[in-house]
Order: sequence, then structure tokens, then C-alpha cells
Amino acid sequence: MSDKLSQLESDLSGPLVASAHLVVEGQVPASEFEFGMILTWNAFSRWATSCMSAAGAPDLGMVDIIVLNHICHRGKQKKLADICFTLNFGDTHIVSYSLRKLSGSQLITSKKIGKEVFYSPTKKGLDLVERYVVVRNKCLVPSIDQNVVEKLSATARTLREMSGTYDQAARAASSLV
Repeated sequence: MSDKLSQLESDLSGPLVASAHLVVEGQVPASEFEFGMILTWNAFSRWATSCMSAAGAPDLGMVDIIVLNHICHRGKQKKLADICFTLNFGDTHIVSYSLRKLSGSQLITSKKIGKEVFYSPTKKGLDLVERYVVVRNKCLVPSIDQNVVEKLSATARTLREMSGTYDQAARAASSLV
């Protein structure tokens, strides 16, 4: 057996991780989870932007799509701080930029009430999200395997738990700076 083949077999015998140098004995699942999140986030971003493009808004990026869908959620006006809190954005500037872009595209409107600015979807924004839902229901939903559907709620709970873990670790790491 050649040295290259032996090395390849050795490399393939371990866990699927993005950064083998981060793997700690006994914590391989954490590295596998992180690699899975990287792959999933990138695939989800590609899907959402393709879906939104098919719905008629090819210029919207991932943050814009997330923010627009959240503003349309439950038909209630949203404040910047609440959008950032709910979607776990630490940098309000990213969401502010998206709100300006969505407003400039006439997909949302803003209304100042007292010292607060509230955002809500326009008819154009609601129509776009409705088309997004149609594309999602046509292209994504039917392709999700039933075995996966049965695991999605548990996976979502795990992701929310890990979000808290990563947030706590981020606070701990920032205290080291």
C-alpha cells in the first residue's frame, strides 16, 4: 500500500470535522456538531437566497430574508432591539442596515411612536413573503424525508440549547480580552 493511500485511509478513519486541530479527546461530538452547523448554515443560506430570488427578490441577502420574515411574523410591529434580541444578533448595525435596505425596497415601513421606531411589512413585503412560502412549500418541504421530519423538533431544541452554550462561551472568551 502506498504512503499516500495509507495517509488517506488514516485521514478518513476519524470523525468528520472542519478543523481537526480543534478536536479534544472526549469532545469529538462538539467538533462534529460545529462542522455540521457550518455545512447546514451555508446550505440554508444558499437555499433561502435562492428561494427569495425565485419569489422575486434576488437582491436580498440572508440577513434581509431573516429580518423580513421576522417582521412579518404574527402581524405585530417590531422594534430594532426586539428584532436583534429574538434573532440573537449582537450587532444592531447589521440589522439596522437590513432595515434600511428593506425600507428602501418598500418591503417594510417604519413608524415612530414616542422615542421608539416600529417596523411592519408593507403589502409588497407581505406579497413577497407569500411567494417565498409558495416556493418553500413547492421546493423544500416535500423533499424533507419523513424520518427527518420526526427529528426536527428535537434538533431545534438542541440548537437552541447550544445557542445558549455558545453565548455563554462567548461571554467567557470576551472577558479574556
